[in-house]
Formats: sequence, C-alpha cells, structure tokens
Amino acid sequence: MKHKGLLSSWAQVRRNAQSGLKGQAGFTLVEMAIVLVIIGLILGAVLKGQELIENAKAKRAANDLNSVAAAYYSYIDRYGRIPGDDGPLNTLQARGGSWSVITLAGNNNGVLAVTAAQTFTGGGEGAAFWQHVRAAGFITGDPALAGVAALPRNSFGGLTGITNDPTVMGGLTGIKVCMSEVPGKSAAALDSQLDDGNPSTGTLRATGGTAGQNTAPGNAAGPPYNESNVYTICRTM
Repeated sequence: MKHKGLLSSWAQVRRNAQSGLKGQAGFTLVEMAIVLVIIGLILGAVLKGQELIENAKAKRAANDLNSVAAAYYSYIDRYGRIPGDDGPLNTLQARGGSWSVITLAGNNNGVLAVTAAQTFTGGGEGAAFWQHVRAAGFITGDPALAGVAALPRNSFGGLTGITNDPTVMGGLTGIKVCMSEVPGKSAAALDSQLDDGNPSTGTLRATGGTAGQNTAPGNAAGPPYNESNVYTICRTM
C-alpha cells in the first residue's frame, strides 16, 4: 500500500510536469512571421540610415570643396594676392584682428608652392594657405594653427589639403584642393556630382589611397571607382 501511494504520487508529478511543458509551447507560425517582419523593418531602417549618413557626408564634402574654391577667389579679389603665398608676415599681421595671430607667410612670388608630398602635411606654403583664408574670414577655424594641424578634417575623417603640383592625377594642372580617405562610393558620387564621373579625366580626379592614412595624390589617375577601396581626390579651383 505504501509503495502504491508513492507510485501514485510520482505519476501525478509526471502529469504536472507534462502539463507545464504543454503550457510553454514555442512560437506559432504567425508569431514567428511577425517577429521576422519586425526584424526586417529594423534592418531596413538601419541600412537606410547608413545610406543617408553616407549621402550627407558626400554632400558636405562637395560643399567644402566649393567653399575652399570660393575662399581662394574671394581672397584674390580682396587682396590681389594668392592665399598662402601672401607676405611678408609683418605686413599680414599689421592688418589687425585675426591677422595678428598668424605665424606664416609666403614669399609673394605669385605661385603657391606646395608639392604633392606636402598636400596633407602643411609643408611648403600649405599651412599658410589655411591661416590666410581663416584670418580673412573666408573659412572657419583657428588662424593660429600651423603645420598639419592647420589642415581641416573632411567629412570622411581624412584631411583637406592644397597642392600646386602639375604632375599629379595624370597632369591635373593648377591649384587643387584635395581630400584623403574618401570611400569609393562617395568618391564616385562626388565625381558624378561635380565633374564627369571618371576618376582619370576632368577637373576632379582620384588616385588610390590607403585606409587610415592621408595618402598624397599620385601621378597617375585611378581606374574606375571601386566601392571597396578608398581614394585621394583632387579638384582644380
């Protein structure tokens, strides 16, 4: 009798456990479908957000390229000299205001001396260019910054620089404003928006860059854009 009672109690425990498991059944097909739809909507929103961010960066870069060119010509219109090449230093500082804190001047020979290798280092008259356009109020930023610190960051995390080297980008002559670390998709978008969409022709050209580095513009313009690569782009002003 005692054993029968134990067996009966054990059977009841098993029935209770099985009943509990039945109450914890998995998702139904409808519930799973709803979850998948929600996940799809979230992923779509994330991807769309990333695309909007990339488009915003490219748009800002285009505006920055145009702003630098406008600052360059506005400076010439106001002072009759080339920013960066303007000098001597005491003459510039005597203009007062923001000019009093600048530390760099050019030799005023009518040529902006910045080689390809100096594009993203602030070497030559490169840093002086940024000091001058900032002191004149055409570009925002601290006009006292010198060296590589004087160069603005572009919207892709790289640097914006200036060069007058005629050998870069397949012979792209004139003073050029350049950007480093530009993703392939954005480089192609900028080229299509501002020029002919071809990295080897027109007024905006590109050479291959290295991710995480401010790669100086190369001599040969690049092949068709690859979205997996990064580029240095230059545009004549």
